[in-house]
Amino acid sequence: MINLTHHVIGILHSPYKEKFAVPRQPGLVPSATAELEIMTPYDDINAFSGLDEFSHLWLVFSFHKNKVNNESWNPTVRPPRLGGNKRVGVFATRSPNRPNSMGLSLVEFHGVIQRNGKLFLSLSNIDLVDGTPILDIKPYIPYADAIPEAKAGFAQAAPKIDALVAFSGQAAIQLEKLNGEYSNLKQLIIEVLQQDPRPAYKKAKSDDKIYAMHLSDFNIKWQCNLTSTLVLSIEFA
Repeated sequence: MINLTHHVIGILHSPYKEKFAVPRQPGLVPSATAELEIMTPYDDINAFSGLDEFSHLWLVFSFHKNKVNNESWNPTVRPPRLGGNKRVGVFATRSPNRPNSMGLSLVEFHGVIQRNGKLFLSLSNIDLVDGTPILDIKPYIPYADAIPEAKAGFAQAAPKIDALVAFSGQAAIQLEKLNGEYSNLKQLIIEVLQQDPRPAYKKAKSDDKIYAMHLSDFNIKWQCNLTSTLVLSIEFA
């Protein structure tokens, strides 16, 4: 048996404070911005020389909130794209429930920031929960990493987005009071809810339940029906 040791090179600071409502793939919520705080001793600025020439990065990360481990993993899982009912092999999916809780995410890169003696990478289009440990960073190289004619099984195209997101009178007033420091919040909420974060078996169904998610500094409550999602309230968490 080969034992491997991985070192955490950074911690991601994300608006997604819990697993619920995190988009299931990167690139689906453009307004989701984040900072990757680089840990010592990897915060040597020389290690990032030349990175500003790349627009996107691969992040190798750990599913740190995942309870599945190498002893408890299951060979089959239920992908949300298949309605959460059909089982396929875990290695034919990107499920977090894998033998080694490691993932790969493609994010948009906006530059290196040095602040208060610390080093950060500015990112967007993320799909990672707050506090995610990052194990490695690699530049995205289009000619090698993009294969337009590749076959992608049940995930050949991005999920269809046609849900209308509306705001109740109360939520609209709360948003208006937050305009300024949180000017991007409305668009972030819309993009997240358009992905319908509910369990896969509830998609395309009317639902009387009130859902809540901890997004950025706020607790957001909403309800869904067949054609739209209504944001009920936006309150500081």
